[in-house]
Amino acid sequence: MWDSRHTGEGVFKMHENLLMESKAGIVYLTLNRPDKRNALSLDLLVQLEHAIETIAADPLARVVVLAARGSVFSAGHDLSEMVGQSEEAYRELFQLCSRVMLGLRQLPQPVIARVHGLATAAGCQLVASCDLVVAAEEAAFATPGVKIGLFCTTPMIPLVRAIPAKAALEMLLTGSPITARRAYELGLVNRVVASSELDTAVNTLVGTIIAMSPLVLRIGKRAFHDLKGLDEAEAYDKAVPIMLENALCRDAQEGMSAFLQKRQPQWSGA
Repeated sequence: MWDSRHTGEGVFKMHENLLMESKAGIVYLTLNRPDKRNALSLDLLVQLEHAIETIAADPLARVVVLAARGSVFSAGHDLSEMVGQSEEAYRELFQLCSRVMLGLRQLPQPVIARVHGLATAAGCQLVASCDLVVAAEEAAFATPGVKIGLFCTTPMIPLVRAIPAKAALEMLLTGSPITARRAYELGLVNRVVASSELDTAVNTLVGTIIAMSPLVLRIGKRAFHDLKGLDEAEAYDKAVPIMLENALCRDAQEGMSAFLQKRQPQWSGA
């Protein structure tokens, strides 16, 4: 059950393991299991899936910021729930986790991960599934499943789409963590800042994005993920109808007119 209340600036929803706050078009999702290193328990994954569905259906939601409480961003799956389970239980868990990760990717809104600490295994997968990542210098990333006999196969999926194959395979085969700086060099992270500047860096990125047309951002995010895995000729074939859709929409016409008239555009907000 979610405990919901209205604040002076937005709506705050609290669940035992997940917090969700909506404020001025920004949705803050915060993992709230600090005593368990924000391990992705079955319950937390269920709540994340529910939150993603809620955000996807919210026309007022413009940007999502995914964060976590405590010293660790996320330690991945909750191993205390995994030992000795049935085949069906494992299948349900991994399918649920996959839906959550894909749900983040398929959200119409841009998703920014605010990573302040260690993100391992499915926690690293969670980060890699976000569109943009801002990390503190103290953050680190790892896929250490191989060390406990459970190769990080599903975390590998967004990881290999974010960083070069050789680097991803080294992380997967050795389980060794990489620093935030190394993650930035590889392309997993967009910004690395001092921990004291983390919120400022996230807010700056949010402010830049939220100034854009929400409709155009939705079109653009969908196009980016739909086209990036295609060969060049097929990508152009599919890009032309998307450009047509975009060019004909109200916000594109308004944006071009505003540029020519040297004024700020007035977006539709839809």
